[in-house]
Amino acid sequence: MLPRGKKLVLKDGSFQVIRSYERNGDRVRYYSVERGEWDEIPAAMVDWDATAKAEAAEKANEEAFAKKVHTQEQAQNVIVVTDVDASLQVAPGIFLPQGEGMFVVAGKSVTQLEQVGSAVKTDKKQFLKQVLSPIPIVPSKINVEIPGARAKVRVTTSQTEFYLREAPPDPERTSPIIKSSRPGESGPEVELVKATVKGNNRRLESIRSLFGEQLDPERKTISVERWEVAPNVYRFTLSQPLPPGEYALAEILQDGMNLFVWDFGVEVTASAKATAEKAKN
Repeated sequence: MLPRGKKLVLKDGSFQVIRSYERNGDRVRYYSVERGEWDEIPAAMVDWDATAKAEAAEKANEEAFAKKVHTQEQAQNVIVVTDVDASLQVAPGIFLPQGEGMFVVAGKSVTQLEQVGSAVKTDKKQFLKQVLSPIPIVPSKINVEIPGARAKVRVTTSQTEFYLREAPPDPERTSPIIKSSRPGESGPEVELVKATVKGNNRRLESIRSLFGEQLDPERKTISVERWEVAPNVYRFTLSQPLPPGEYALAEILQDGMNLFVWDFGVEVTASAKATAEKAKN
């Protein structure tokens, strides 16, 4: 799933999805969302009237959406007080904090995970292969990465589980906002992804495409089981302890992985290792 951007409409009817552009004389410099880099074309290639109309339409849509969200939030504020269970016990004497969000339960501690934005970047090595190949059958590749080599939240035990508290469903909709991929069930579809540290980034997913068709995305996932433990509250348990490393919980939408994820790192201490070995024996 590519991030949103503006349209730079060309006179041949095509367009570039951009984040911003600069017009300098007879040249236009723009930042391509798809390629994740700056590019430049002659200003004469741009249909400026169509570009202005597209920008105005996008702005009108954003304002209408923001107004709708504001109305929904006002309605939900009344519902949250009575519908959200703020006294849910997740361990003996340990309760889930108030508010919406994703929480990690590790031993006797409960920590709320912050959502961070990941970025879509073009794989430069794969791009060079395409350029140098005499036959254009090398697939293109983009990577979804989180900036920084380490997450802020650190977990010091491999025995963890997670709780997600959502806002109540929109009363104006007749179906759930998020649908499960499991037949007959509804609720958030969340995957636990083990990140691969590449320099100062954590790679979550690689997406290849060939001749304009997207191939299956590549990501290292760890099996989780979802349980609905209260209205709009879901528990996610693991089938195995987590080894040390960098991780992210990602919501899977109909058109791919949400670019905003909950990240954390696992650092198993010596005492935690000893406790785990004792439990095995």
